[in-house]
Amino acid sequence: MATASAPRQEVLAPAAVSNRKKSVRLTLWPLVAATFFMVSGGTYGTEDIVHGAGYGRAILILLLTPILWSLPTAFMIGELSSALPFEGGYYAWVRRAMGNFWGFQEAWLSLVASIFDMAIYPTLFVLYLNRLFPWFAQGHRGLMVGVAVVAVCALLNIAGVRVVSTTSLWLFFALSAPFALMVFLSPFKFGALAHAVTKPTTSRVDILGGLLICMWNYMGWDNASTIATEVERPQRTYPRAMLAAVGIVGLTYILPVAAVWLTGLAPTAWETGSWADIAGMLGGPLLRIGLVLGGMMSGFGMFNALVMSYSRLPLAMAQDGMLPRVFAKLHPRSRAPWVAIIVCAIGWATCLGLGFERLVTIDILLYGASLLLEFAALIVLRVREPELHRPFRVPGGTFGAIAVGIPPMLLLGFDLVRSQTEQVLGMSSLAFGLILISAGVAAYLLNHALKPAGWAAAERPRTAT
Repeated sequence: MATASAPRQEVLAPAAVSNRKKSVRLTLWPLVAATFFMVSGGTYGTEDIVHGAGYGRAILILLLTPILWSLPTAFMIGELSSALPFEGGYYAWVRRAMGNFWGFQEAWLSLVASIFDMAIYPTLFVLYLNRLFPWFAQGHRGLMVGVAVVAVCALLNIAGVRVVSTTSLWLFFALSAPFALMVFLSPFKFGALAHAVTKPTTSRVDILGGLLICMWNYMGWDNASTIATEVERPQRTYPRAMLAAVGIVGLTYILPVAAVWLTGLAPTAWETGSWADIAGMLGGPLLRIGLVLGGMMSGFGMFNALVMSYSRLPLAMAQDGMLPRVFAKLHPRSRAPWVAIIVCAIGWATCLGLGFERLVTIDILLYGASLLLEFAALIVLRVREPELHRPFRVPGGTFGAIAVGIPPMLLLGFDLVRSQTEQVLGMSSLAFGLILISAGVAAYLLNHALKPAGWAAAERPRTAT
């Protein structure tokens, strides 16, 4: 069985070389836009943070979380993406650093987490659509709309990364415009909403829940790494894109919350979906409609960008022999992994009718486990391959590589605390998450039993360009 200790060679696997030569590659700002939707999708989803923590602490949480959670992750991704710009991104890093078993677990954790994530975005699209046209809430009409969103995003992804990234760029400007108008209008409504009568909320989020929701809103930075072979000059582009995206996402969260604080609106008036009602109070029905349309764009844009990311995992695993070769088939024109896209889309579409709520603690638990492996890969590669060409490095040497992962791992402790009390299918979220993690070990053993000859060698870095 091939492991990460194979002799170093300055070449890429043939499939990866072919993909790099023939595909249209992304430049800086399209990559920033795609990363924005893989992580954030706009200000939507931050309402319960204000409800649970109040304005001042919510802004403090929104400010500190990217510093302690996102920025260290962006530094880690910047180094590993620039040193190892391979198809599959974080899966390829972990496999190269620690071998086939841990590489398989990294891919397993990400794909299983996608089941809990991906069904929510078409559902979000439908929920906002229902606010404008209640007709879609009747019968199975909403489900059909959700399936249509999955199908359209799959087709856009088959058309290639340039189409997806360009769509993301325009969606970013479109959904940001109503929030920018709210930020502009709020100073003129100073204190005007202090006694506003709002509908009773059903949110029971406390400050710890607000922190976990904030972490959820700031996670997913490594998703952009799976398309590394389709990025122009990845050694230079990735670090700049990650740092730019962290700043943009943070501003899109903090500025609208701070602006509404000026109006005096009570924090208890906030819950998921409240942005549309707040926009109506600030700018009237047209601005409310703009926020609703932005919510639809957010759900569509996040699903669209994440299809691009997740579909590269089966592609990379198929190229390595961990999955059937059919998943490595590329579209002759766009070089997109069309079989992987279609199979993943079918799987996500079958989950649309489950009706489960967004399981934030399970999302963070699975994501945190995969993130732990990525930070471990950063350290292992520093020790095992000190001469590896790193156009961007986490500062501070080996100590810096270790220290950068400490704040995110400490924050994950809050999720472990909450996951012991939340119930899923009659068990704690922690127990449910551990079952899913353990299933990855069983899947690896089954995969190995079916393919005892082993897999392709881990990719080696090409010479610097």
